[in-house]
Amino acid sequence: MLAALNPIAFALGGIEVHWYGIIIASAVLIAVWLAMREARARGVNDDHILNLVLWALPFALIGARLYYVAFEWPYYAKHPGEIIAIWHGGIAIYGALIASVIVFLIYCRVKWLEPWLILDIAAPTVMLAQAIGRWGNFMNQEAYGAKTTLAYLRGLHLPEFIIQQMNISGAFRQPTFLYESTWNLVGFVLLMSVRHHQGWFKQGEVVLSYVMWYSFGRFFVEGMRTDSLYLMPGLRVSQLLSIILFVGAAVIWVVRRRRGNAPWYLDGSALPDVTKQ
Repeated sequence: MLAALNPIAFALGGIEVHWYGIIIASAVLIAVWLAMREARARGVNDDHILNLVLWALPFALIGARLYYVAFEWPYYAKHPGEIIAIWHGGIAIYGALIASVIVFLIYCRVKWLEPWLILDIAAPTVMLAQAIGRWGNFMNQEAYGAKTTLAYLRGLHLPEFIIQQMNISGAFRQPTFLYESTWNLVGFVLLMSVRHHQGWFKQGEVVLSYVMWYSFGRFFVEGMRTDSLYLMPGLRVSQLLSIILFVGAAVIWVVRRRRGNAPWYLDGSALPDVTKQ
């Protein structure tokens, strides 16, 4: 039987570098590279993508932590010193996404960029980053599901190293990190395959497709996890938010299509780049 993988990649002096950080950083770099390429193709200065990431990352981290703390407030009210102890775990991807979108909208307003177009450019690459990032959870043995059996995991034809990493606290667990990672990877491939088809997407519809795809899958994966945040017994925060986001994105899509005044995604930017003036 294989031993659990070491979450620490290496140490530099007294500083331990975790695989989680390496994986997340790699995911961000790949996403930024792809988004910058797409920005150039759509007539957007790719410097804006890098600037957006530099602004969004710290706020995304803060948002992810505040989201988690808010729904675990009874604990943190008694242990206020733990609020900033992010190294002890406790971040939520929805909090990061919400904070990032706010930063995006502010930046686009200041720089005179079309927010729907910028979100469309970023959306598929964000989904890829999420797919890669879940493997950081795998290395930390977190974001897993209920107890299962060795026979069940082997029936999924998973590599042995994944199966053994799902042996947590003496019991095999559902690899929910893998379910969500796979769902996001499929969504990324689909969006990247179809968003350049002429006459398929108005500006804003790529990111709305991302929201609907991600929230639909997250609803079911969240129902399998054992570390969910709850509004009340039986009501998981992420499942409720998934429903709201899915319905909201679908309604926005229909309303914008009926109005018929949104430009096509492939038309790219119609605004001058103020950074060149």
